[in-house]
Amino acid sequence: MTKLSTVLVIGALSMLGGVCLVLAQAPPAQQPPMPMSFFVTSVGNGDGANLGGLAGADAHCQALASAVGAGNKTWHAYMSTQGANGQPAVNARDRIGSGPWYNAKGARVAQNVGDLHGDTLDQARLGNALTKANDLTEKGDPIKGVGDTPNEHDMLTGSMPDGRAYTDTADHTCNNWTSDAMGAAQLGHADRNGGGNVSWNSAHPSRGCSQANLVTTGGAGHYYCFAIN
Repeated sequence: MTKLSTVLVIGALSMLGGVCLVLAQAPPAQQPPMPMSFFVTSVGNGDGANLGGLAGADAHCQALASAVGAGNKTWHAYMSTQGANGQPAVNARDRIGSGPWYNAKGARVAQNVGDLHGDTLDQARLGNALTKANDLTEKGDPIKGVGDTPNEHDMLTGSMPDGRAYTDTADHTCNNWTSDAMGAAQLGHADRNGGGNVSWNSAHPSRGCSQANLVTTGGAGHYYCFAIN
């Protein structure tokens, strides 16, 4: 090999080494955030727990999602209804899709229905990621919780901790989300705090079904919305 050839080879190897070094030092490309598939309603329907049934609650979820550009998904409210008038009960866990679900900032809140509810011992031990930091509205804002003014951490669910409907004779859903008068609604805590109960979906009942009742209990008629597709 001539001296010129040797110089050219050495130069080429040096350049290749420099390129490899630059590539090795370059930070990995960041993946875009996952699109929103879960949120807490920024506002309730305004008439206490009278939401117009599950259809009305779903429509409210859909409208809020559409307002922020996420209306291409089908949204359902996380709510159970009780068996009545010949109609079977509906379980909240059965109407929200299969996951995974991400909040407005791309943080994953649960991988699947079992993860969300802690169905297995391992899932219960690890828990889901629904916390005050992650339970964001469709606008990406946190919900006011314990220590904030006003406290609005109560979420309408009508559900037991496993995401299923109650089977007793008491009203846990304000007449299946059609009443702002008699009855009560089972509530979850969006901030996982308050009253010694950290359940996100089944902390305690409301004092009643009117908007005033929900406010004095510690809420404002908010609820969870999940994309089912």
